[in-house]
Amino acid sequence: MELSSKYNPKETQDKWLKFWKDNNVFHAKADSKKKPFTVMIPPPNVTGILHMGHALNNTLQDILVRYKRMNGFEALWMPGTDHAGIATQNVVEKQLAKEGKTRQDLGRDEFLKRLWAWKEENGNTIINQLEKLGSSCDWSRTRFTMDDAYSHAVKEAFILLHEKGLIYRGERIINWCPRCQTALSDEEAEHKEKNGKLYYFIYPFKDKNLSFKDLDMSFPRKRESTSEHDNIQGITIATTRPETMLGDTAVAVNPKDERYTKLIGKTLILPLTGREIKIIADDFVSPEFGTGAVKVTPAHDPNDFMMGQRHHLPVINVMNPDASINEQGGKYKGLDRFEARKRILADLEASGLLEKIEDHKNAVGHCYRCDTIVEPYLSKQWFVKMKPLGQPALEAVQKGEIRIHPAHWSKVYTNWMEEIHDWCISRQIWWGHQIPVWYDKEGNYFVAKSLEEAQAKAVAAGSKSALTQDPDVLDTWFSSWLWPFATLGWPQQNNDLKYFYPTDTLMTASEILFFWVARMIMAGYAFMGEKPFSDALIHGTVRDAKGRKMSKSLGNAIDPLEIIDEYGADALRFSLIINSGQDIFISKEKFEIGRNFANKIWNASRLVFSYSLPLVGRVREGEDLNIHDSDLPSRWIIARFYETLNKVSQSIESFHYSEAEILIQDFFWGDYCDWYLELIKAKLSDPDIQKTAVFILKNSLKMMHPFIPFVTEEIYSKIGAEEETCLSLAAWPKHQEALIDIKASAQMQVIIDIISAIRNVRAQWNIKPNETVDAFIVPAEASLQGLLTENSVDIQRLARLKGLTVDLKVPVLKNAATAVSGTTKIYVPLEGLIDLEVEKKRMSADITQKRKSIDSLEARLNNDDFTSKAPEDIIIKEKERLDSLKKQIITIEDVLANLL
Repeated sequence: MELSSKYNPKETQDKWLKFWKDNNVFHAKADSKKKPFTVMIPPPNVTGILHMGHALNNTLQDILVRYKRMNGFEALWMPGTDHAGIATQNVVEKQLAKEGKTRQDLGRDEFLKRLWAWKEENGNTIINQLEKLGSSCDWSRTRFTMDDAYSHAVKEAFILLHEKGLIYRGERIINWCPRCQTALSDEEAEHKEKNGKLYYFIYPFKDKNLSFKDLDMSFPRKRESTSEHDNIQGITIATTRPETMLGDTAVAVNPKDERYTKLIGKTLILPLTGREIKIIADDFVSPEFGTGAVKVTPAHDPNDFMMGQRHHLPVINVMNPDASINEQGGKYKGLDRFEARKRILADLEASGLLEKIEDHKNAVGHCYRCDTIVEPYLSKQWFVKMKPLGQPALEAVQKGEIRIHPAHWSKVYTNWMEEIHDWCISRQIWWGHQIPVWYDKEGNYFVAKSLEEAQAKAVAAGSKSALTQDPDVLDTWFSSWLWPFATLGWPQQNNDLKYFYPTDTLMTASEILFFWVARMIMAGYAFMGEKPFSDALIHGTVRDAKGRKMSKSLGNAIDPLEIIDEYGADALRFSLIINSGQDIFISKEKFEIGRNFANKIWNASRLVFSYSLPLVGRVREGEDLNIHDSDLPSRWIIARFYETLNKVSQSIESFHYSEAEILIQDFFWGDYCDWYLELIKAKLSDPDIQKTAVFILKNSLKMMHPFIPFVTEEIYSKIGAEEETCLSLAAWPKHQEALIDIKASAQMQVIIDIISAIRNVRAQWNIKPNETVDAFIVPAEASLQGLLTENSVDIQRLARLKGLTVDLKVPVLKNAATAVSGTTKIYVPLEGLIDLEVEKKRMSADITQKRKSIDSLEARLNNDDFTSKAPEDIIIKEKERLDSLKKQIITIEDVLANLL
C-alpha cells in the first residue's frame, strides 16, 4: 500500500494497459440491464500513425466514455480502422516503384495480395498507439472497413440504394486526379486560392467581312499594335485554362448583353485547329467576367457540360487520364497539360491572337491525398442521388434531433446540405470494395452481391453472355458512412444493433463534417430509419505556438509518442485538454503542465498515505464523516469538493472539457494540496482529520480519473478499495448537497484571503522566506474578530508570523506595509526587517526602467514599417508585454502608496 518516492509513468502505463486488456475491463455487453451509452471512434486510416489530432480526438472521447461508465452506463466505445483506399494503395505502389514495378505489372489479384499482406503487417500500428494513449475502447470488438461482415454491409447498402433508384451510372464532369488516376468527390477536391493568370485571346469570325463596326457595336475590340495581324476581326474571350480550348465547341454570351446581341448565331474559327464553332446565348454567362464572352468546353468544365447539354453541343475530350493531351489535340498530342498551355499561348501570340494576360486569383481544386491539381474531366461514373437522402438529415439538425457543437457548425452543415450535389462514388483504383455490378457483352448490367446472383439475374433477363465485374471500387467514404450500424452487425438484426444503436455522441474534426458526419446522418435515416447519434462535437485543430497547423512539411509537428515516452500519457492527455479551445495552441514545454500535475497527485497521495495508512482502505463512499463536529478546514474542503464535482459533471455533460480540467486542477492542487493539506499538517494525528483527508483523496481520484487515468488508477489500487476491480469500474462520486457547508466556505475564504494578502506583502517587500514577521489584523466587525482569533494558529503558521494581533482598533504604527482583504485591514511592520530606503529606491528604479520599456514598445507599435512587416503573433506578444508592464507599474506604485 506504499507509494514509491517518485512517480514512474512508463511502469504505471505498462502495468495498467496489461491489466485492463487481460481483464477485458472495457468490454460492453448488449444484455446488460444498464442504460447503454455508445461512442463510435472515427476510424483512423489503416496507414495512420498517431499524431496530435488523433491524441486530442481520442482523449476527448475517452474522457466522456470513462465518465459515463463510472456513472453506471453500459459504455461501448467501438474501435476500428478504415481501409483508406487511395492512401493505402499509394503506400504499396511506392514500395513497388522502388522495385521497378507497377501494379499493372503484378495484375489485380497479386497486387491485392500484396496490399493485404501490408495491412496484416502494419495495419494495427495506429490501434496499438491508441491503446498507449489510454483509450478505453472495447478492443475485443475492433473492426476494419473491409472485413467480411463489413463488406457484406457495403454491398447491401449499394443494392438497396440502387433498387430505390438512388444510385445510377452516368457520364458527368467529375474531379479527376491525374496522379492517382481516379475520380474524386467534390469534398475530396479541396479548393485552394492560387495566384494565377487570366488569358485573353481572339477567336476570329469565319466571315472575313464581318466586323464590330459593320454590326454597329458599342463594344469594339481595340488593339494597340501595328503588327501584320491588326486587321483580324473576331471575338475576345477570357480563360484561366488555355489548354482546354482544343476541346471548345462554342463561345457563349449572355442573351441580355447588348454588346453581343447581333453576333449570336455567327460562326467563329477555333484558333490552332481551324474547327468552326458557333456563338450561342446562355443565361449562365456573366457579362462581368472577362469580356462577357466565354469559351465552352463541355468535356472539361462542369458548367460548360451543362451548357453543352442545353444547346446539344458536341463533346470533345482532349486529355488522357494522366492529363496529357490526347489525339484530339492535334500537334499538341502527348504534351503534359501545363506544357501544352505554354505552347498554345506561344502559338496564339505568334498568330496575333493573344491579346493580354492579367493576374487573377482563382480557387483551384487539389487532390486531398497527393495535392495534385485536379482536372475537371468527362467520365462515366457511379453516383448517389443526394437530395432525397439529404432532406431527412437536414431536418434532423434543424429540428434539434441531432445537435452539433459548437452551434455555429450547424449553420455550416445546413448551408452545405441545402446546396448538396450528387456524390460520385466510383474510384479507379484496386484497393477497396469492388462495385457489386456485373456487365454482359451487350453492355447490360446486373447489381448483385455475388457473381452467382448476378448470373441468375442475367439469365432471368435473357442474357447468356459471360459477365464481367465492374473494375472500379467504391469511394472509401461509402463504407465509412455505414460505420455506426455496420460495426454492430447490420444488416443482421442482432442484440448489439438493437441495444447500442442509435449511438450517443460523435467527436471529430471539422474537415470531415461533410466527408463523414453528414453522410453518416443520411445513412442512419436511409438504412436504419433513425438518427445515428444525438450529439456531434466538432473539436478544434492542434496548432503550434505560432498558430500554424501542425504538419510534417512545416517541420512543426510534435510526435505524441515521444511526449508519452518523455512525459507520460497522462501528461499528454491533460496538457492537450487544458490548452484546448476553439483551436489548440501547443508547444513541447506545455506538456510540463500535465507532467507536473501527475507528480503533484502522486506526492500529495504519498503525504496522506504516510499519515493515514491504517485508514486508507476503510473510507467508503457516503460514510459518516461527522462533518458537523469537524474543524473549519475539513468542513470547507468537503464543501469545495462537492461544489467542484457538480461543476465538473456539468462541464463534461456540456462538452467543456478544458473548463472541467481547470476546475479539477484548481481544486486538487489549489484547495486540497496548497491549502487543506498545509492547514492540517500539524493535526494529521487526529483520526477524524485523517478520515477526511483520505475521503477527499479517494473521491478526487475518481473525479480526475477520466482525464488522467494511469496515475489515478495506480494510486487508487493502493487504497485497497474492495467494492470494485479497479478505478476504471468504480462509481462516480454521488453529489451530496447536504455536505456543502456554505457558511464554512465563506469563512475559510476569509482566512485564505488574509493569509494570501500577508504573503503578497512579504513578496512585494523582498522579505526572506525564512524570516518571520508580525501582523496586525483589524476586522470591520466583531464576528470576523472571533473567526480570525479561533483560526489564528493556522494564519500564523501559513503566513510565517512570529506574532499576530487581531483587534478592532487600528494600531499606531510607523513604516508598516498595509493591505486590504475585503473589509479587513492588515498591517505588517517592516522596521528592522529590511532597509526601507534601499527597497524604495529599488522599486522607484524598477518603475523608471519599466517606463523606458513602455516608451520603446509604444514607439515600435506606432511605427507603420514595423506593424506592416512583423508577423501577427509578434505584434500580439508585444501588445501583451506593453499591457503587462503598465499593470506592473500600477502594482508597484500601490505598494509604495500603502506604506505608513
